[in-house]
Amino acid sequence: MDVRYPIGRLQVPENVTLENIQGWLKEIETFTIRLRGTVASLSDEELSRTYRDGSWTVRQLVHHIADSQLNMYQRLKLALTDENPTVVAFDEEKWAVQPDTRLPVESSTQMLEGINERIVFLGNNLTEEQLDRAFIHQIDGKITVAAKVAKLAWHEEHHLAHIKIALSN
Repeated sequence: MDVRYPIGRLQVPENVTLENIQGWLKEIETFTIRLRGTVASLSDEELSRTYRDGSWTVRQLVHHIADSQLNMYQRLKLALTDENPTVVAFDEEKWAVQPDTRLPVESSTQMLEGINERIVFLGNNLTEEQLDRAFIHQIDGKITVAAKVAKLAWHEEHHLAHIKIALSN
């Protein structure tokens, strides 16, 4: 297993259906319960563990998940409301070392509860036509709503796997 991609790389089906969306939304809907169950009672020493040399700590990973979901949710909304908007990348490495990433992880877990609730509600109300709406990422190019929902689910699971690896080290 490549610890950089413990659940594999994101794979989005060529023709995403509303059934695919529903599966991803179920993962997103239960994520904060699973995350909280994994990190809620960790000590500072455990929150400082990494899943590989040079990687982010468990604490940084939890805050990164919240930061990322926030950015991806905004992009999803832009794709649904604007015509092919261009979005800028955010420097994840710089975000991961900002002072707010030293806060207790519960602050990001609470943030994720609200963001994920919004993502799930929005996703449950998508139409087939809306799955093809898109935004233009300044680095990655065109990304559809369907692909973004897939990434929203994958990204959380990807980093939860990193957290579990770190805690098992």
